[in-house]
Amino acid sequence: MATGFFNVPKAINEPVKTYAPNSPECKELLATYKKMYKEQIDIPFYIGGEELRTGETVSIHPPHDHKHTVGKYHTAEKKHITLAIEKALEAREKWASTSWEHRAAIFLKAAELLAGPYRVKINAATMIAQSKNVMQAEIDAACELIDFFKFNVQFMTEIYSNQPISSAGIWNRMEYRPLEGFVYAITPFNFTSIAGNLPASPAMMGNVVIWKPARSQVYSAQVIMELFKEAGLPDGVINMVTGNSGMITDVLLNSKDFAGIHFTGSTPVFNSFWEQIGKNVGKYKSYPRIVGETGGKDFVWMHSNANAKQVATALARGAFEYQGQKCSAASRAYIPKSQWKDVRKFLEADLRSMKMGSPEDTSNFINAVIDNRAFDKLSSYIDAAKNDKDAEIIIGGNYDNTKGYFIEPTVILTTNPKYETMCTELFGPVLTIYVYEDTEWKESLEILDNTSEYALTGAIFSNDRYVIDYATNALENAAGNFYINDKPTGAVVGQQPFGGARGSGTNDKAGSVWNLLRWVSNRTIKETFVPPTDYRYPFLGE
Repeated sequence: MATGFFNVPKAINEPVKTYAPNSPECKELLATYKKMYKEQIDIPFYIGGEELRTGETVSIHPPHDHKHTVGKYHTAEKKHITLAIEKALEAREKWASTSWEHRAAIFLKAAELLAGPYRVKINAATMIAQSKNVMQAEIDAACELIDFFKFNVQFMTEIYSNQPISSAGIWNRMEYRPLEGFVYAITPFNFTSIAGNLPASPAMMGNVVIWKPARSQVYSAQVIMELFKEAGLPDGVINMVTGNSGMITDVLLNSKDFAGIHFTGSTPVFNSFWEQIGKNVGKYKSYPRIVGETGGKDFVWMHSNANAKQVATALARGAFEYQGQKCSAASRAYIPKSQWKDVRKFLEADLRSMKMGSPEDTSNFINAVIDNRAFDKLSSYIDAAKNDKDAEIIIGGNYDNTKGYFIEPTVILTTNPKYETMCTELFGPVLTIYVYEDTEWKESLEILDNTSEYALTGAIFSNDRYVIDYATNALENAAGNFYINDKPTGAVVGQQPFGGARGSGTNDKAGSVWNLLRWVSNRTIKETFVPPTDYRYPFLGE
């Protein structure tokens, strides 16, 4: 029982370690990487307090060395998913009534564990299973997930403190109850922080969760479950299940107790969920919360008065960090003709200096794409560009899957602003550039806005405030995260709440009060201290 109004520790963004060569943190991380790389891990799925193993397993291979095996994970059957619902609802009875400060304490402890003893393990796991270099693993798996835990606790208290006014003789209050039922969290391969946050944020607000991580992220998800357990999260609050995606979704979305979905992934998959939920809406106790961050076709636009070196750097980082496998990665660019020669020169120099290979070698900027499906898709688009009359590969264009799924950073130059790779989400290290006439900069903004179904991130570069103002207004609906004179990636929790609209999702801004508000159901309470005893109002007087 609460006996005070408690202030939580002020959230501060986790400092990013540099991992300079031969630094203590670099040596420790690489030693952990090598140790884990040699091990064979057997990953169960988690329901209630049990670790379940069915014997039906899937082997885990690093994308940069796909013939090497680091372990396997067990897959659930339909009966296990039904059991997960049962155990989650059992856990809800206690968890939903647990005082907020105790829920907060669990995730604050998880943040401290992640900043300390779990840091090297979660980073090494992300490097191995998702082929992220040292820096990309650090800013994702460690720092961003720590920030999610700490800032969400602070946002939770801000929500709870938002109360209605009261009048004479009346006390009005607002309760922020968890949803009635369970939340289904579905997470992608590309960010370990997203994998941790999507089940954690509803749980923090008192909900119970059934979490299905991407098959290529289970290795890192296992570490997250270990972290939750050591932080003191009660059994059954977050249940991690693995297996056939369609089967798991069908069981969960057909349950009357389905209360919401927290999703990051592709737009077509999210659309299918929305359609299925709509067809089942009569089954549910309440209208489910549908929260999703989906696809992107993120842009960089340059005005003729911008700095060519700055734009080239934004393209090199924004398009090719983590092999372009970020929802926010720059994948199309609009460059004025007068600046194109310089931008191309600087970009070519940057890309030719990038080394590619295993993340164990910290001099490698580029690592492997996630799996054979991604490799085949990307290589097919590169091959098409080599043959299309309105496209030309000017940088890169090579690929090799002999040892790992390696796609060379590739730049396509097109004369067609609606060329396929200007429109289609590729999710890889492929950037397409369209060069426009300087005098047609306003028209280029209109083309940009009407080219893609997505609206996740985008960046503009200009040194003219009037141009910046015009472009910002012209592209009002083109990106949920909009950057001025910066690359369109690297949103920081607490600084740039993340999410997009149009075909990019529901724009509920992960890492903000707006996201957490989706996981509560408000109850207004009005208490009258001295109730009236006469039904008559003054207007009835003689």
